[in-house]
Amino acid sequence: MAESVVGFLINQLSTLLAQETTLLGRLKPDVQFIKDELSSMKAFLREAEAKEDNDSQLQEWVKQVREVAYDTEDVLDDFTFRFDHGCADGFCGQVEKIYNSIKNLKASHRISLEIKEIKARVGEISARHQRYQSLYGTQERAFSTSRQANADFDIRAQSLFIEEAQLVGIDKPKADLISKILDDHSQLKVVSVVGMGGLGKTTLVKKVYDDTAVKKQFQSHAWITVSQNFQFNIIIKDLIQQLYNEIKQPIPPQVESMNVIMLSEFVKDFLRERRYILVLDDMWSIDAWEAIKCVLPDYNTASSVVLTTRIADVASASCLGSLDFVYKMKPLSDKESWTLFCNRTFQSNDCPPNLEEVSKKIMKKCEGLPLAIVAMGGLLALKDKGKTDEWEIILRGFGSEADGSGKFDKIRKVLFLSYNDLPHNLKSCLLYLSIYPENYSIIVDDILVKWIALGFVERKEGMASTDIAMKYLKELINRSLIQAQQIREDGKLQRCGVHDFLREVIISKSKEQSFTTIATGYYTRWPDKVRHLAIHKFTDNPQDFGSLKCLRFVEIFGYEDPLTTSFLSKFLRGGPMLLKVLDLDGAELDNIPKEVFKLFQLKCLGLCRTKIKIIPKSIRKLKNLEVLALMETSIKELPVEIVKLRKLRSLSLGGSGDYSNNFAAWGGKSPDGIGKLLSLEDLNIIEADSDKTVREIGKLMQLRRLSITKLRGKDGKELLSSLLRLTNLQELCISCFKEDETLDFQHSISPKLGFLTLLWLNGRLERVPQWVISLQSLSILRLYNSGFREDENAIGSLGCLPSLVILGLIFAYDGETLCFKNGGFRKLQTLELMQFKRLKWMRVEEESLPSLKKLNLVGCKLMQELPSGIQNLTTLQCLGFYDMSDELMQRVQNLDKQSEDYQTIAHIPEVCTGYWIDGRWEKKFL
Repeated sequence: MAESVVGFLINQLSTLLAQETTLLGRLKPDVQFIKDELSSMKAFLREAEAKEDNDSQLQEWVKQVREVAYDTEDVLDDFTFRFDHGCADGFCGQVEKIYNSIKNLKASHRISLEIKEIKARVGEISARHQRYQSLYGTQERAFSTSRQANADFDIRAQSLFIEEAQLVGIDKPKADLISKILDDHSQLKVVSVVGMGGLGKTTLVKKVYDDTAVKKQFQSHAWITVSQNFQFNIIIKDLIQQLYNEIKQPIPPQVESMNVIMLSEFVKDFLRERRYILVLDDMWSIDAWEAIKCVLPDYNTASSVVLTTRIADVASASCLGSLDFVYKMKPLSDKESWTLFCNRTFQSNDCPPNLEEVSKKIMKKCEGLPLAIVAMGGLLALKDKGKTDEWEIILRGFGSEADGSGKFDKIRKVLFLSYNDLPHNLKSCLLYLSIYPENYSIIVDDILVKWIALGFVERKEGMASTDIAMKYLKELINRSLIQAQQIREDGKLQRCGVHDFLREVIISKSKEQSFTTIATGYYTRWPDKVRHLAIHKFTDNPQDFGSLKCLRFVEIFGYEDPLTTSFLSKFLRGGPMLLKVLDLDGAELDNIPKEVFKLFQLKCLGLCRTKIKIIPKSIRKLKNLEVLALMETSIKELPVEIVKLRKLRSLSLGGSGDYSNNFAAWGGKSPDGIGKLLSLEDLNIIEADSDKTVREIGKLMQLRRLSITKLRGKDGKELLSSLLRLTNLQELCISCFKEDETLDFQHSISPKLGFLTLLWLNGRLERVPQWVISLQSLSILRLYNSGFREDENAIGSLGCLPSLVILGLIFAYDGETLCFKNGGFRKLQTLELMQFKRLKWMRVEEESLPSLKKLNLVGCKLMQELPSGIQNLTTLQCLGFYDMSDELMQRVQNLDKQSEDYQTIAHIPEVCTGYWIDGRWEKKFL
């Protein structure tokens, strides 16, 4: 984490030195010195942080580096806050400059002294750095690396030993792996076992490796622990040692003097004619695999290599051959978890009745992670079985070492291996996850904008910050540190989460690094300096706000008491003037306190689901604002001053309601001159009720997501002209002013929206516009109130969209019959036909919809029979009938297994009927 803080600070210092030379004045040499010294220490920091747990002096030095970096950032932000507001031109601007200079004279002197003090501290820390570098330098690096590798192996060996004590749920995975290894093949086969730390990958592979049936199939056997500190020559010599030990012969003396190339050839020659099995445990990089792969001969001896890794990319890279196989390790089921928990805790399969409820709650928190279950069971085995309150204390302090037993040290160290292996920029992103409450489902778009606002995402020329942030998130998923929870049919990640035990480890690390403070609704004693404040339950208890001077982030997740405007004013007056993120989602606020508009550094302001009705003109003061979130509020109009926020990347507003069917009624009036917000990437939901607004939208050439409503039919041509310039669009939603108004899109103008993946159109269409048919990347299409006629084949024309995965048609078709013809909709997975009021009959031809998995028919009241040819949909997994005709609903619900209708849908795993009752679907599964 210190490496991450220093890396971020160096970038900030570089920008300041390059762009604010005049502003820095006499302070420039001191700032340059601080930057240079921190830059020289940064390379050593990564190595130091990996070793600090075993060296108290090194730990203290890393802490000092982290603290001086934080303090430097605070002083620089204070400096920028006071002296970089920018002033108007002309006489008024000159007067303002003079006034600000006089007002900040005292602050200027104070900041100058603080920078000189930091310079002195950095000099002292740098001197200690030189001593540590000589101590841990190149002459001892091999030894220290080996020592660290041994320490990592000891951690893993201990966890393996613990898991071996009570193995549960391993029989089927073991049989699956043995089958893959021993099936009929002659070429070298690679099997990779991938999953997060603590899932039991090593235990599983060890059981396979030691199995008698496996042992006797191979002439040579070797088990290599690769670890993070990969050194090729050590690995190869270890392999040679094991191979010669197995044949009970001494290693040839010339091996000791061989270079890497000679060692590689030696291993190849030894294994050339042998059938061998090699386990590479704990593989951390593709480079390590590529290096080892080069020494493994493939002479059709039916040999096998088995890898374990936490990193999905490593598993994929090692399994490129047609015979290779990636085995994704899964958590234990609830039943398996309970068996393991009881065996470990009670030494039997039975749990005392008085402890069953609390035990199941504790077990559920482990989320099927064997190492966590074993650690928790080992702790509880020492507790009095008659004192339920002691077990409740453990439940409330899950994973927090409340009893000081040290039972969780081993699992923490296992999971910290993944943390230590992260690049410095990803460490901050991972620690940020400590803000979220337990079992919280994280909205992906939300976490990306927060990472960017807090400066965790490094800027790269030619790449959007959002794309870089998404790359970070996918890398954390790739490393099994974040779990993908909700993925749209087109592959877009929408929600993610963190394993409960890993969350506790992240919180522990976050506290250790002074990264996050969590207020849980009870009295929370804040540390001297709070940088990131997550309030899980807001209470209006008086707090000492003096420790908030360095606060950068505030997000509230729940409310014990209502957050009033007066309390927020008092809170902000307490001193957090350097705030970058303020998210008050769901607060009872009815207006924005004036103190908010003094937050010069503010980049993200979240006011969704508040009672705010008006955005004051003072919004213009937030010059650095990048994200303004106003969804589900009563705000109907934005002030013209908002166009002064030239850094704004995301602007969203709209009233509360159901957006899934129609968003025509929601949105807000756009300010004049919105086309000046040239940095905008997301704009939702804006009323485009004038040709002027439509033209202004065409100036926003960075837009990636756009939702507009109240579009007048006659402005369709103007909108197409604007869309011609919006070549970066990925998602587009358009709604007419009135449901029966025609979208005038039948023009020769054809926007080239090559990146567009989602399109919603609400309004009548004479036919499907040609520019829609040409969208090669479009994966989701929803059409509302289109009014397609039976003789136009409009729906059939959509079948040529090559990437279409989801198609929703709502009030979109006026015909009595609908046929999906042979060869259409090759990739479509989900089809929803809703409120086709005249539809009586539907047919699916052979080889149409060959990839369809889900078909929902809703509100088509005149349909009385099952769709003809539905038996042709061989990939269909789910078929739903909702609010259909009484005849069809009864027919489906009362199917005789001998009937023709039953045979037609017998191949479909899930068939469902449903009625809309009291605001929700009441479903019945057949």
